[in-house]
Parts: sequence; C-alpha cells; structure tokens
Amino acid sequence: MEHVPPPAEELARLDRELAELDARRAQLLTRRAWLLAALRPPAPTAAPGWNPSAWGAPPSGRPGAPAQPWGYVPPKQPSAPRSAQNVLLTLGGLLLTIAAIAFTLVSWGSMGIGGRSAVLAAVTVGALAAPAVLLRRGLTATAEALAALALVLTLLDAYAVHAVAAPDTDGLGFTAVAAGVLAALWTAYGLALGKLHLPLPAAVVLAQWPLLFGAWAAGAPALVVGWALLATAVLDGAIALWGKGTGARVTACVGGSVMAFSALMVGLTLSVTASGPLGALAPGALLLTAAAAALAGAWRAPRGFARAGGVVAGLAVVAAVGGVPAAAVPEGWRVLAYLLAGLALTAVVRTRLPRNAAIGVLVASAAVAAGALVGALPGLAAVLLGPVTLLSDVWARSPEGFRSAVGSTLPWSELAAAPVVLALVAGLLGAAYRWWPSLARIPAPLIAREEPGSAGAPAYGAGPAGAPGTGTPEAGGAAAPGASGAPWYAGGRAGAPWFAGGAPAARRRPSGAALRGAAGAGAAVLGWGALLLAGAVLDVPYAIAVAGETVLVAGLLALAVRGAGSGRDASAAVPVTALVVASAAAVSAGLLSLASEGASYAVFGALTALFAGASVRAGAGVPRAVFAVAATVGGTVLSGFAGRSLGLAPHEAAPLVLLVPALTVLFGARLRRNPVALPVELTGAVGALVAVGLAVPDAPFLALVLALCGVLAAGAAVRPERRPVAGYVAAALFVLATWVRLAASEVSFPEAYTLPVTVPALVVGFLRRRKDPEASSWTAYGPGLAATLLPSLAVAWTDPDWQRPLLLGVAALVITLLGARYRLQALLLLGGAVLALDGLHELAPYVVQVAGALPRWLPPALAGLLLLVVGATYEQRLRDARRLKDALGRMR
Repeated sequence: MEHVPPPAEELARLDRELAELDARRAQLLTRRAWLLAALRPPAPTAAPGWNPSAWGAPPSGRPGAPAQPWGYVPPKQPSAPRSAQNVLLTLGGLLLTIAAIAFTLVSWGSMGIGGRSAVLAAVTVGALAAPAVLLRRGLTATAEALAALALVLTLLDAYAVHAVAAPDTDGLGFTAVAAGVLAALWTAYGLALGKLHLPLPAAVVLAQWPLLFGAWAAGAPALVVGWALLATAVLDGAIALWGKGTGARVTACVGGSVMAFSALMVGLTLSVTASGPLGALAPGALLLTAAAAALAGAWRAPRGFARAGGVVAGLAVVAAVGGVPAAAVPEGWRVLAYLLAGLALTAVVRTRLPRNAAIGVLVASAAVAAGALVGALPGLAAVLLGPVTLLSDVWARSPEGFRSAVGSTLPWSELAAAPVVLALVAGLLGAAYRWWPSLARIPAPLIAREEPGSAGAPAYGAGPAGAPGTGTPEAGGAAAPGASGAPWYAGGRAGAPWFAGGAPAARRRPSGAALRGAAGAGAAVLGWGALLLAGAVLDVPYAIAVAGETVLVAGLLALAVRGAGSGRDASAAVPVTALVVASAAAVSAGLLSLASEGASYAVFGALTALFAGASVRAGAGVPRAVFAVAATVGGTVLSGFAGRSLGLAPHEAAPLVLLVPALTVLFGARLRRNPVALPVELTGAVGALVAVGLAVPDAPFLALVLALCGVLAAGAAVRPERRPVAGYVAAALFVLATWVRLAASEVSFPEAYTLPVTVPALVVGFLRRRKDPEASSWTAYGPGLAATLLPSLAVAWTDPDWQRPLLLGVAALVITLLGARYRLQALLLLGGAVLALDGLHELAPYVVQVAGALPRWLPPALAGLLLLVVGATYEQRLRDARRLKDALGRMR
C-alpha cells in the first residue's frame, strides 16, 4: 500500500530537493567558467587593437587566416603621432615667446636705437612671413605656432614703441590706437592667409578695446562710454553674422554679448537714476538703439540667437520707454510705467518681425509682467497670512480697518501701485481669454512667418530656382503655414499649423485651448489678488473687507460652477483654478472674520450656504465633492462657534460639534452610493475626531462623546456598503466608551460590569456559530471576550496583588486551549496575547533583577547569537512562519 505524505511534509521535501538542485547548479556553473578561462588563449596585455567592448562579435578576417579569439582586433598600421607633434610645436612657440619677452624687457636697454629697430623689424617680419612659406609646404601646425609668436611680437612692438618713441603719451589713448591698428593688421593678415585659424579671432579680441579705451582716455561721461560699448557690440554682431571662420564668429559672439550687456547696464543705470524725464531721454536713446541693433541681428540669426535677441530688444525697449515717465512719478508708482511699456510689447504680433524674434519680444513682455507681479507679493502675502494670528485670540477685538485686522506693518503707501499692477495684468489676460476666438481668426503676419533657412520654412526668403526671395507669396514663394489655417497661438486648426513642414511633434507648441485656459486661470487669480490688495491699500472698514471677501468667494464659486457645468471650454484650467482660488479665498475670509463674533457667524454661515448651493448646482465629479466637503467643514465650525457663544467649556461643547457628523450620516443614507456621500461622511468623521479631542480633558464627557460617536457609526453600519468598516468602528467605540466611563468612576473591579456583558455575548456567539458554522470566530466571540479580557488586563498591570493576575492567566490559558482544540482563531489569538502579557507582567521584576546581575556584554552577545541562528536557518524559519500563517488562516 503506497504511503501518501501530508501536504506540509511533501512541500518541505520538495523545498529541500530544490535547494540541493540550486546548490549543484551553482557548482557546475563555477566549474564551467573556470574551464572556459583555462581554454581561452591569453590575450596580449595593452596590445594595440585590444577592444573589450567587441566581445561577442564574430571573428572576421580573410579566408584561411587563423581564427583570433573574440575581442581581439588586428592592430592598425602606425600613423603619424599628431598629438606629439602638437606638443612639440606648442612648446617651441612658448619658448620663442618667452625669449622674445625676455629680450624686450631685459636686453632692450643695451642696444642703440638703430639696433633696436633692426632687431624688432627683422624678427617681426620674419615671424609674419614664415607662416606663408610653411602653408605652401603643408606644415599647417608649424605655421599656426609661428603665427601665435608673431601675434605676441606685434604686441611687444606696440609696447616698445610706447616705451621708447612715445613715453609721454597717455597709456589708455595709446592702447586704444595700438589695439585699432593691430586689429586692422591682423584682420588683413588673417584674410590673406585664410588657412590660419588664429589671426582673425585675435583681431576680433583686439577690436574690443579701441572705442572703450578711447572714451576713457578722453574722460568721456558714462553715456559716451555706453555708446562706445554699444558700437563695439554692433561691430561684433556684424562679424558674428558675416565674418569668416567659425573661430572669429564665435569670438565675436562672446565679445558682443559682453559689450552689449555692459552697454545695457550703463543705459539702465543712467535711466533709473535720472533726475527727471529729460534726463532719462539720452539713456533711453542708447537703450532704443541697442534694441534696434538686437532686432536687426535677430532678423538673420538662428532660432536660439534670434529669440535671445528678441528678449534683449524687448527689455531694452521697456527700460527706455518706461524710464521716461518713471522718472516723473513717485517711487512706488515707477513699476507701473515699466509694466505699461512691457504690456505694449504684445503688439509685436501685428508686425512683420520674424517669428522667433517676436517670440523673444513676447517673452520679454512676460518677464516684465512677472517682475511687476513679484513686487506685489509681499502685500498679498500679508493680506492672506496676517489673519492667521487671530486664531490665538478669537473674538478678542473688533478692528476698525482692514489693516488693523491683518496686523501687518508693511509700508502700504509704497505698495499703492501693486493692486493696479495686478488689475492690469488680470485685465489683459481676461481680455485674451474672452476674445480668443476672434484673435484666432486674425491673420497676423507674425504667425505666418518662418525663419529663413529653418527646417520646414515656407518660401519666404527663397524665390524660384533657389534665388533669394522677396518675402511674399506673389514673388514666387509658397503660402506660409497658418495663412489658410489658424495662427500658432490659436493652436492650429484644420489646415497647416505653424509647425507644418517637417518639424517633429515633440517640438510643437501648446495648443490654443491650453493657452486660452492658462490666460483665463491667470486672470482669475490675479483679479482676486488685486481686489484683496486694494482693500488693504485703501484700508477699507473691517465690515466692508469681510463682506467683500465673501462676495469674492461667491463670484469665484459661480465661475467654477459655470465652467464645470458647461462643456464648451476645451481646457478645464479656468474652473479648476476658480475652485482652488475659491477655497483659498474662503479660508482667508474665515480667518479674517475671527476678529468679531458677529462677523464669524455671518461669514461662515454665508460660506456654508454658498458651498452647499454650489454642490447642488455643480455636476457630478470632483468639484461637487469639494463643494460638499467645504460646506461640511463650515457647518462644523459653526457648531463650534455655538458652544463658545453659550459659554461652554471645550469639553462641554464637544457634543454640539457632533451635530454635523450626525447630519452627514443622515445625508449619506439619503445619497446611498452617490460619489459625494463618501467624502461628506469622511469629513463628518473628521469632525467627530475633533469633538473627541475637545472632550479629552474631561473623562465623563469623553465617555459620552465616544458613545455618541459609536451611535453614529452604528447608524452608518445599517447601510450594507458601510457595514464592513462602520460595524467594527461602532463596536470599538462602544467598548472604549465603557472603559473610559469605568476609569472615570475609579472602578477597581471592572469584571463586575464586563462579565454581565461578556456572558450573553458569548451565548449569542455560540448560537450564531451553531446556526452558521462558517461564521468567523471574531464575529461570534471576539467582542464578548474583548469586553472582559482587555479591561482586566489593563487593571492587572497596575494591581499589586497576585489574585487578579492569577485568575486572568488561568482564564486566558483556558481560552487559548479551547481555541486550539476547536480551531477558533479569535480564542487562540486573544487568549494567547492576554496570557503572554499577563505572564510578562508577573515575570518582569525577576527579569529586571536577572538583567541587573548579568554582565553588560552578555545581552548584546545573546542578541547577536540569536540573530546569527535566525539568519542561518532563515529559510526554515520562513517556512515555519508560512505554515503558522496557513494554520491560522484555516481557523474560523
């Protein structure tokens, strides 16, 4: 007869066999790797052509050639060591340069004027002529080295001429003239010897200084220095666009950027510090000229440089145009002058400026607006965060004005323009949002223009047969993208959007719907901030400020409800933003109302009604749930206000706070499975937790509040969809209320109260199990056992006598044995846990005594030994834990 082992034993046997197979496989793989290494021929160490990255590639070679090991690449023929040649040439040029400098500084004075001139002329002419000969022989690197030497010699010649021939001349003036002459010389030299890479960049570097040093030498004012810097930057821009050689163009680009930035800083400084509008005209002219030069360069520059040029031009125009009126107004209003100039830049969409340059101008306009908005942030933050201080002193004062309620010490007179700034930007964004469909139908030249030479560019700038075009379709160019469809800011309709022509989809710009939504969202946020800040700047009366903020909440809620209910907007940015801002505005209005009792009731009552009405009017979804939750929070705050008005202590007002959770339970029963029901009930549960927290200082009230919460949870458990969670919560709250009540009454024998509950509960559970053997033991016996075991355990831990722990231990042992005998999980776990804790309480003094007698090193050593044993038998312990889990899982 065949013996069939139990499943657990068979599983353990299979685990052992699999472990042995894994160990054997690891041994075989190790041996195989060693054999492969022994059979592979040794590879040459650091040999030419050794390429470990080629392992795995099949060997290649001519037929009949001996096979090479994988990863071995045949060495190439030796080539000329270019790196060594460059090192030698560099060292040679450096030594010659050092010798020339030493000769000029040390040996110059020992020679007469004729000898000096002859030596300098001979060496310089030789150094200049040698590269031409070397280039004809193909020695380019040597020619470059001698050209660098010649450059240093020309600089030394200039120094020598100033030191001997013109020692009394001004150093800056002579340097300016010398830099100009050397720049012209090296330009001609570089153009004559086109294969050399050094002369033209050197000429560009030298060209940076003549005008600047000349202006300094003449003692010119700062404005003239700015013009000199700008002229140098314009020259650099011309070289960057039309210059010969990459090195010269890159050098000119870098130098032009530095010079242009310096010129703009000079003009901006003079414009900001001007004493009046007339004094700001001259720096404004410098800035406008710089803007024109930047736009002229952006017209032909690549995309990135064109956009950078547009940004620079836009910022320069704002500084020039806004600086004149800014010099005539008080300091707090100057930002408004610059903002108006920045907003005027948006008219660039109606010009024929290339698209990338126009985008840069629009970026400059946005940067100016953002900078102006940043200036309004301190005042707005004070208005929003100032009322937080009222939380510590509710209803303690009745302020007269908005500023006293906010409690901020900001210089409000200097922030007088901040609300106007916010309102202007909000109005512009709101107009763009409102009239966007009309704007999308306007055929703006900016929209239809592509950059010459860009991928997918239309025929603007390219006429028939590749000839330069005239920029119009009539001259032979094709119609521009967007001419028959929507412009780029409209998001591209059916037709050719601006990116039509081969541009990848990853480079597409945001759609018109997204841009319109962003404009509407920005208008909502900034408009709300403008009205709040205006109230603080004007210091309106407190009642008007509170009423105004409440009206703002109502307007934002109407916008959110209208946007969420209508499906006309392709973007949800406006309603979502209105919802977020309405929530923030409600918090701000609520905090502001805490200064006065009447204002608190009025504001929170209005907010509760507004959010409740919005939840009714809004369609299904997240907005409706948010509105309902906000209304619930407002009602909870009102119930707390009622307790304070009645003069109740916090623990006495806790039952009043439970009125709103009770209403949420009724509301959830009415809504059933409506998506709004769960968020509202969870918010009510949070309100119940607040009530429990208020009642904690007084134990009798805490027991009452816990019992009331248990009643509410039991009411929610009547519904089938809430029963799995609410039923257990109700039972736990009732038991906890009982324990708190017993503790508050200083009961020393809780069993007299708990056993009358436990015995009927166990009888009911036994009858339930007889009727339904599949019922869980936790449902049948868990509440009855916990009602007595847990309070008795809590009292036993503080009982100095031995009778209660002994009786509790015997009862827990009996319950544990019954659970093991009848395979009841609740009895086994509850009885075992109580038995273990009770035994630990009794053994704790002896454990402490033994621990004090042991050496201090012994407990860590035993802990380490235990960890080692567990780690060594980890797999077996894991299997034991799984078997224990399975055994418990099979219990009822």
